[in-house]
Amino acid sequence: MKIKPIVTAISIATLSLTVSVSAFAAPAENLPSIASLSGINLEESRSSSIDEGNTRITLPSDTAKSSTKPQAKRSPAPDSMGQLIDSKRASQANAVAADNMSVEELTLKDEQSDSTDDISEGQAVAGPETSADISNFEVTDNAQLQNIGDNSAIKSIEDKDGKRYTTLNLSNYAKQVNSSTWSPNMNVNSAMTIKLQALLDWNHASPGPIDGGWGMNSKKALVNFQNMKGLPATGKMDQKTWNALIKNIPANKPVLVTYTITEEDVKTNFATLPSGSEAKSKVKGLYYQDIKEMLGERFHMDIRYLDKLNKNKNYKVGETITVLNNRGPLNQRINRVVANKADKTLYAYNGDKLVAAYPTTIGSTSTPSPQGSFKIVNKVKMPWYKATVGKGSDKKVHMLPPGPNSPVGVVWMGLSKPSYGIHGSPKPEGISRQASAGCVRLTNWDVLEVYANIENGATVELQ
Repeated sequence: MKIKPIVTAISIATLSLTVSVSAFAAPAENLPSIASLSGINLEESRSSSIDEGNTRITLPSDTAKSSTKPQAKRSPAPDSMGQLIDSKRASQANAVAADNMSVEELTLKDEQSDSTDDISEGQAVAGPETSADISNFEVTDNAQLQNIGDNSAIKSIEDKDGKRYTTLNLSNYAKQVNSSTWSPNMNVNSAMTIKLQALLDWNHASPGPIDGGWGMNSKKALVNFQNMKGLPATGKMDQKTWNALIKNIPANKPVLVTYTITEEDVKTNFATLPSGSEAKSKVKGLYYQDIKEMLGERFHMDIRYLDKLNKNKNYKVGETITVLNNRGPLNQRINRVVANKADKTLYAYNGDKLVAAYPTTIGSTSTPSPQGSFKIVNKVKMPWYKATVGKGSDKKVHMLPPGPNSPVGVVWMGLSKPSYGIHGSPKPEGISRQASAGCVRLTNWDVLEVYANIENGATVELQ
């Protein structure tokens, strides 16, 4: 794809899947490779239903194997989420949690979702510069345009308006997740998996969308957390890692909570995403397509997992659903980030201290990111997107309005390297599995956390 050399620009290419399990290491750190972490020993046993009580929770440590030690007598009730996550694997590939998808399933999913992407090049901009930029746009009044580019989606993700969660009427499964405690000689079940993913998220070692599966992004998150805390980066659970995970978390903080859907939630602007840039340029905003997509981003959850936790729910006003309890703010100054393509990770530093890490998509084989050290030169929430379709005499330019389903998500942070930046994504489940046109792509909620803490002029190292 041809990329225009302007500071506020960003180009995107038709996404192609590149699933890699290459070795990874935090910048300036010595980390084990993925291959050495393949014995992470966090395999799920998969059998029972979501509300089953007395689920056994076992997790092998790296120093003891449950198969060689006598086991205490346990309830015969089997694991409660394995079947839930994989119930449709055999018949419906795109219903499987993304972290557990095969390469073939992910490829098919991306080909299907990207088949209507007609953009040959594009630019992220703060807003329309002239009336010509919005010649195909249905709304031309400046006040209305400002409303279109509002921060309602960001407000929903950041959750700063006093939404209340409770632990009333939780299912047996949710109660079990909340009470789960790691100990040596335990084999993981889904309740423990969800708790580990949540604890990593709360500690700002992001596992991406939480889905109940211990896949690539969860494994990376555990290694990143161990590095953040100065622990051996084995990628395996042990007592010191568990103690560090819970050290700064209130003992009574629940992982799964109940949330009552509000009128404001239901009245959010939702719209089906049209196919093609011309059609997208004529809508008022690239909004969430439905309430489940919005809630998934708000609570850092894979939509399929949200749905499975809330079977038979209609997502109506006054209805109570089960969701993930959100992490608190990072509250750490970020003055340097390192985006490592091999690791598929963005490392955030305060000086020499690693304070956060996020799964990311960084370039591709055909459109690699430039290597070197650059600076953050601009930060834009809810950017507009100038999409170019076709080439030569057939070239057309369409101005795409802001929204969480924009090609650059809800945030653009431009680099001193023209055309490159750090931005959000309309496809959180594809982070670190897809390819990009050289930019650094994060989930919308992770890029908002970086945005809130990073300084203009901060160093960005692309490796």
